[in-house]
Formats: sequence, C-alpha cells, structure tokens
Amino acid sequence: MAMSERTVLCGANSYRENYYLNPAFSRLPEEVQQELKILCVLFVEDVGGVLTLEFDGDGTLLLNVSRDDADYLFDEIGSEWKIRQIQREHRDLLEKLEIYYRAAFLGQPPEGMEPV
Repeated sequence: MAMSERTVLCGANSYRENYYLNPAFSRLPEEVQQELKILCVLFVEDVGGVLTLEFDGDGTLLLNVSRDDADYLFDEIGSEWKIRQIQREHRDLLEKLEIYYRAAFLGQPPEGMEPV
C-alpha cells in the first residue's frame, strides 16, 4: 500500500443520514462496531457534515470531517471541539484500533512482540 493511500474504517453522513462500516472490518467485536457507530452518528447529529475514521499508510487513525460548501448550519468550532473530545474520551479504543490495523492489515506485530 502506498503511503498516501488511506483505508476507511467507518463513517457517518448527516446529509444522507447513514452510517458505513467498511466490510473489511466486520471481524471487529460487535461491541467495538457498535461503539464506532454511536461515536460517528452522534458526531454528525451534533455538528453536521461527514465524519470518516481512516487509517493512513502507516496505520495512524485519522478523524476526518468534511461538509458541503452550501451547509451554513455546519458547526466548525463545535466540530473541532468534538474531535478533541473523541480523541480524549476514546483514546484507548482508538489506540487499540491502530494496533489491530497495523497487525491485521500491515503485518506489523505490536510493539514488544516478535513475529511468529
């Protein structure tokens, strides 16, 4: 995978009122899938726009927000605050997802573990 490519984990869209989980991640535990769904849907219900959780080429999980240019109700300040809140309150989940992605998709063993 090229370093500039990204893999979408999941996302929610306030304009289409839908949630998406990449089928490649369907093996995640149901509790994790539900937590991701709640996190994404509540975000877009609160501030609007589109939220996607994406892994970059080295396995870092990014929270990306976008909006339609004509969406004057989008809360840009609230969006930035909400992203920081998610990063703080869900730090453990986000870190574990990065470890999972690096191991399952990039073939990198977790730190401190040797490949078998």
